[in-house]
Amino acid sequence: MPQRLQSLALASILLWSAPDAAASGTEGLMRADAATRAICAAPLADPDGMLPDGISLAGQDGGVNSDNSGRRLLTLTLGEGGEAVVDMFLQGGALRRLRLEYSAPASGGPRPEAMVQYGPDCLPALARRLVYGARRDVPVRLEHLQPDLATVSFVEELDPPVPPGADPGGVTVAQIDSGVNYLLPHVAARLARDTSGAPLGYDFWDMDPRPFDLDTSRSPYFPLRHGTAVASILIAEAPEVRLLPYRYPRGNMERMAELIAAAHGAGARIVLMPLGSNDAADWEAFLQAAEARPDMLFVVSAGNNGRNIDTAPVYPAAFPLANMITVTSADAFGRLAPGSNWGRRSVDLMVPGEGIETIDHRGAVAPASGSSFAVPRVAALAARLLVRNPGWSTEKLVEAIRARTARGYGNASPDVGWGWIPNPADDGR
Repeated sequence: MPQRLQSLALASILLWSAPDAAASGTEGLMRADAATRAICAAPLADPDGMLPDGISLAGQDGGVNSDNSGRRLLTLTLGEGGEAVVDMFLQGGALRRLRLEYSAPASGGPRPEAMVQYGPDCLPALARRLVYGARRDVPVRLEHLQPDLATVSFVEELDPPVPPGADPGGVTVAQIDSGVNYLLPHVAARLARDTSGAPLGYDFWDMDPRPFDLDTSRSPYFPLRHGTAVASILIAEAPEVRLLPYRYPRGNMERMAELIAAAHGAGARIVLMPLGSNDAADWEAFLQAAEARPDMLFVVSAGNNGRNIDTAPVYPAAFPLANMITVTSADAFGRLAPGSNWGRRSVDLMVPGEGIETIDHRGAVAPASGSSFAVPRVAALAARLLVRNPGWSTEKLVEAIRARTARGYGNASPDVGWGWIPNPADDGR
């Protein structure tokens, strides 16, 4: 690698102990907690007669079978627009899992506010609360609570402002992902900015200029972080990169057309896309925007479903775009990595993407594996080629990358169209 990854401070998480100072918890959460504990004490009973005054059962799903095993999902109404969902899993009459999700009253309907997981003693074992800012639909912090549900143990920032800085120059690479942690110094130093120092990246999910690394699609209380680790590989293998981060437009993929136009307008020659889905309709706007810009090279992930995407497509990887390279992960010997997708027509090449050293969103060095972490290695290769050959067309860039491929272990027939690049960071050949 041109640059070794270094461990950095945990810039995205503010930590402090607060053994005596309790943050003011919401009354609704405390009432929901009281109702949940009452249900926990007799999980097989009819909850109607057990609920505190002012709380009612709005509905329930699931049920238990003859041996008192199963799942019950209770929805409680707390009044003034608040509600709680109590999720119970029972086995042989014993409560194995209990979780509360509380939604507070807000304009437009209840919004997620807090989550509590309980132990077998019916006491909180893990609790988290969302804090909202000026935009009532976008949380700005995630508070980790102690068992009293009021004392804050530490806080994760979810939507911080981008720190000031200057444009670094270099080859512009747009990254479409869950965002990046731009509070980390090595990321902030490579952000694409305008002449006033304002960052050019954008969050097309929340529609604001803060594409912070955050994917809440599975749970707002346990957000996934992906883009920072991907970006760390790109920066390490192409130190001259000018990073243009975009948070992908979950919920309205038509915005991909606007996103690609913005990346093109900011000078991106390379677009790094370690994401995809099974539905081609999600990517129609992207397909049209990419076809209309042949001067941009899109480097996309084949995915990690362990399948042949020639016959069971993943998109955008399976689109037949001339200005797109689809990448999957190989081991160190040029064999397809376990779980990585393949396809002679849809997947162009393999590069080693297993156990790759990354810097994650916390600033910690951690290994990562999968096609997502093979993609930035090819994007970095493309960026270095453009540094040496700024006049190259996309067609010439694709030809140069393809020329570096070889057969893998034992000269075996590849699972992909072009072959394997043993070390995309090695420019000695």
